[in-house]
Amino acid sequence: MPLAIQFPSWLSPEIIPGLPFRWYGLMYIAAFSVAFLLYRKQVRERHFPMTDDELSGLFFWCILGLLLGARIFATIVYETSDIYQHQPWLVFWPFRDGQFTGLQGMSYHGGAIGGTLGIIIYSAIKRYDAREIADMYAASIPLGYTFGRLGNFINGELYGRITTGPLGMIFPHATPLSANEAWVREAAEKTGIAIPSANALINLPRHPSQLYEALLEGVFCWLITWLIRNKKPFKGFLAGFYFILYGICRFVVEYFREPDEALGYRIEFAQSSLPPAISHPLLSFSTGQILSALMILGGAICLIIASRLPNREPIRIYPASGAAPKTISAGEREAARKKRRKLRKKLR
Repeated sequence: MPLAIQFPSWLSPEIIPGLPFRWYGLMYIAAFSVAFLLYRKQVRERHFPMTDDELSGLFFWCILGLLLGARIFATIVYETSDIYQHQPWLVFWPFRDGQFTGLQGMSYHGGAIGGTLGIIIYSAIKRYDAREIADMYAASIPLGYTFGRLGNFINGELYGRITTGPLGMIFPHATPLSANEAWVREAAEKTGIAIPSANALINLPRHPSQLYEALLEGVFCWLITWLIRNKKPFKGFLAGFYFILYGICRFVVEYFREPDEALGYRIEFAQSSLPPAISHPLLSFSTGQILSALMILGGAICLIIASRLPNREPIRIYPASGAAPKTISAGEREAARKKRRKLRKKLR
């Protein structure tokens, strides 16, 4: 009897078989909804000067930027064929061979870039401090990200490397491997999987890396950023901190996730005789790890810049009477600072 966990047979990418409604799309809706509610909670608890219409507009443009960035980045970085160069309209065309497939292939790092640009542009147009907007986003987004990875799990995609440990799961659509390979036979024996013949193709258990990411990059990152959202040392801190925290978590999880077959490892300081499906040397780095390292660097740069910008004091709560004026004199600014100090003492 196999020692690995079987992928739940009742899980299907389609919500209702035969209809073009998929769990992955529903998870995106859930993710945006959770982020919206958490962001609105911060706006209300701080009496932030933003109307419901402005909040909806902010989310619309940021989601648009996120989707555009995620899709375009995925086609540039992860697509090895030249199909989109010859047929660029297919980037946003949700049909293949007459079948509705949705937008297959989204990059988190591209979405982060697109969403960040959306925040900066909208803040500039509406004359908000982009640092404050970004900080509230940083405390809202991670929990929503959890749903995206759950969608990947339901689809049975983006699974991890082969493992003989107790957390191994047999994904029905994982690439089967030839029993001619000694390491395949050894892994099969350790997990109790029968080998019918020497030339048989074996589906070995994999790390459920989608669930690792949902817990680490989603729940864990959200919990940390949410708990410190009112303890940041300066405006813009939480955004840079989140970039660093997510980058570290994603970098670690990539050691359990199988790299894209067509891409493999982009940088290899140490090579292994075993394929990437089972071996990930510490000094070999996947595309996701390189992008995560750049994200960590970007987060550090954000922290340095934000800590040196003027008016960097964290504004934890606004007067309940309404918005503070956007352009004030030096005397009015000093009075506002004294008022904020009193409010901070009350919060403590």
